[in-house]
Formats: sequence, structure tokens, C-alpha cells
Amino acid sequence: MSGPLVLGIESSCDETGVGIVRGHELLANEVASSVEQHVRFGGVVPEVASRAHLQAIVPALRRACATADIDLSEVDAIAVTAGPGLMGALVVGLSAAKALAVALNRPLYGVNHLVGHVAVDVLDHGPLPQPCAALLVSGGHTSLLAVNSITSDITELGATIDDAAGEAYDKVARLLGLSYPGGPVIDRVAAAGDPRAIAFPRGLTATKDLAKHRFDYSFSGLKTAVSRWVEIRRRDGLEVPMADVAASFQEAVCDVLTAKAVDACEHLGVDTLLIGGGVAANSRLRALLEERTAERGITLRRPRPALCTDNGAMIAVLGSEVVGAGLRPSSLELGANPGLPVSTVLVGADRNGR
Repeated sequence: MSGPLVLGIESSCDETGVGIVRGHELLANEVASSVEQHVRFGGVVPEVASRAHLQAIVPALRRACATADIDLSEVDAIAVTAGPGLMGALVVGLSAAKALAVALNRPLYGVNHLVGHVAVDVLDHGPLPQPCAALLVSGGHTSLLAVNSITSDITELGATIDDAAGEAYDKVARLLGLSYPGGPVIDRVAAAGDPRAIAFPRGLTATKDLAKHRFDYSFSGLKTAVSRWVEIRRRDGLEVPMADVAASFQEAVCDVLTAKAVDACEHLGVDTLLIGGGVAANSRLRALLEERTAERGITLRRPRPALCTDNGAMIAVLGSEVVGAGLRPSSLELGANPGLPVSTVLVGADRNGR
């Protein structure tokens, strides 16, 4: 397969990722996670994550080159996450990418982490039909996007107004005494429960809320409802049916995520929905989306689970798309932007076109 050989570096949170692609062909995807270092804190500690990136970046780079069977001198371009994410973590990846760009005399492309979650699907299913809609669900982000062009035209239709879906999973897991991260463990526990056992609320779905927040999400109230339900059971000396609570909570999350995503497709008049981000690996979310999109004649695109979580491959393939579109590389003065909006795909384009 032809195309530019692009090295991608991801370090926005607690995974150090280095990916290598040639066009849409994945050659290497090495990921070093620091999640075990955060378990005792019940969440990601920025300083711990930054130090872990410093230790992991060079070994991950070496493994990626070995897996792809290439020498760094063969790389045509370097892509790196410029945001959003944790400032200290982003800086580690950016510093490594800049050093490589200077040492190899190759163009540098600072790209958007969230758009990477959309772009990564082309590695599994080929070019995205554009326009399409995308649902991004991760530990820190829950967003609905209108994707008219993966390199230049992305609009956020809606987002979470409080907790992201992944954050809600972590908080509910903690109150149930389950381990971190909460998403995978609640998904496993829920498999033995009844999703209809407890009628937990669906945030921002009332008529008055839909008028203002049709495509927005809210999971804070759901988390509180679960907490109160469990608290009352324990106060009254009753057993907490862990599997039923997990299944009912998960159903509430997935019901709202999927209903609004399908509504967004119909609103936009598109027949393709992409799902990305770590929570996209959730079994109930994938099953419910498949069911509801099939009912509406919408094609559902889902990257393999290993490409849903943060990784370097998604940054590399977005870099490949940007290079293929002929966009100018970023300046070496490029800085990290923890709050980078999803509408900004490429950051810090060098006006001198170096």
C-alpha cells in the first residue's frame, strides 16, 4: 500500500503510544499504560502520568520501529497529540516529537487527540464516508460530532455538561467498592445483572431539557441517583445487588448515548455513525448501537477494541490524512493546548511552510 510513512506519538493522559502507518496500513502500534500506577488513587494523577511518559516514550519508540521493521531515517513525517489532555503529559510527547523532527529534518504535525479517535477507524474499514456523525466516549470526553472533513471541517453538535461517561463509570465503580478503571469492571459485573431492575434516570432527555440540550449529555445526576439508591439499601441493612446496580446504571448510560447519537444522524441526514474512545469498547454500548442503527438504516463503524483506547496509531493515521491533504506542517514553536477544541484538527501551522 502506498502513502507517507508517518510516526505518531500520543501522550495526552495515562497511555504512552507510538504508532507507525504507511497511508492507511498499520505497521506498528506500541502502547505503554501507567494505569496500574493510578489504581490506588482511584483516578489519573497528572504528575504520575507525566513521569510515566518520560520513562516509557523511548522504549515504546524503539519497539514500534522494530515491529514495523523500519529505521527512523525512513519516516516521512511525525505527528503528535497537541491537545486536549493533561498539560504535563502532552509536553512529554511534544518534546519527543520536536526532537525527532529536528534530528531527522522531517515535518512535524501537531494534531487533535479527539479527531484521532475518529480517524483511527480508517485503519480497520478504509476511508470514512464524509459527511458522517461520530460519537466519542472516553474517560474525559463525551461528544457528538458532525464530520464533514476529517482534516478540516468538524463541528461539535453536543458534549457532556458535567461528568463524561467514563468518569461516571469510575465514580460508580468506586462507590460500589469495585476497582479502577471502572468501565471494564462494571461491564463485566453487569453481564450477570438485570438492566431493568432499577429505573435510574436518563440525563437531559426530558422535553424541557431536549429543547436546549438536544445533543448534550449529563451523567452527574445518574451518578448521584446510584449513590443514593445504594446508600438507602445499606442504611436499611439490605444487601446491595451489585450486578443489578451495575447493569441498570450501564443501561441508563448506554440508552442515552445511543438515542442521542441516532438522533444526531437523522438530524444531519447522514447514514454513517462512527464510535470511538475508550468507552466504545463497552459491550452493551456496542450491542445497543448496533441494534438501534440497524433499525434506522444507519451504518455503524466501530474500530477494534485495541484502537478505541488512546494509542499512537490514531495519531499516526490522522497525520497521514493531514499530509495527504497537503496541509502545512506545524511550527517547532507549537505548544500544548489542554483545552484544544475538536474543530481544530491541525495546530500551529507554520506560516513559512518549512
